[in-house]
Amino acid sequence: MNLLFDFTVNKDTKTIYITREFAADHDLVWDAFTKPEILIQWLAPKPFRAHIKEMDFREGGRSLTAMISPDNVYRWAKAEYIEVDAKTSFTSRNSFCDENGTTLNNKFSITTTSFKPGVEITTVYVEKKFDDLSVLEMMASGGFKEGTAAGFANLDEYLLTMVTSK
Repeated sequence: MNLLFDFTVNKDTKTIYITREFAADHDLVWDAFTKPEILIQWLAPKPFRAHIKEMDFREGGRSLTAMISPDNVYRWAKAEYIEVDAKTSFTSRNSFCDENGTTLNNKFSITTTSFKPGVEITTVYVEKKFDDLSVLEMMASGGFKEGTAAGFANLDEYLLTMVTSK
């Protein structure tokens, strides 16, 4: 199945737009993005792995997640959940941080992730708006697109096992 993956960078608005289709039920895709025990299984592009130190998925909650390189270097990120509309969308303020959640600089992005159910396909829309153009440019040229695509391919594999096990 040929699933849509669109990754667009708009420097004028300092925003990355991602659209991705998944061949799975809407509830299953929502859970894959919002439940740490599932998220940990697909988030990191291989050969990296993910570690979720905490995840309190609710308005006012936060998550601390690390991408761990093959040589065991941790790169931490924090998501502070601003708005959660169950099964529809969530918005978070994202920043790089240390393992305790202390922001490393004053740079951040506001990310809205939305879910649209369809017939045998769920479409996920991600809008990632940066406060600083230099961070957008670093992300756009530093492998973010490729890492996102690889993570979503991991999610495809996970979803396939869930769909076939039903």
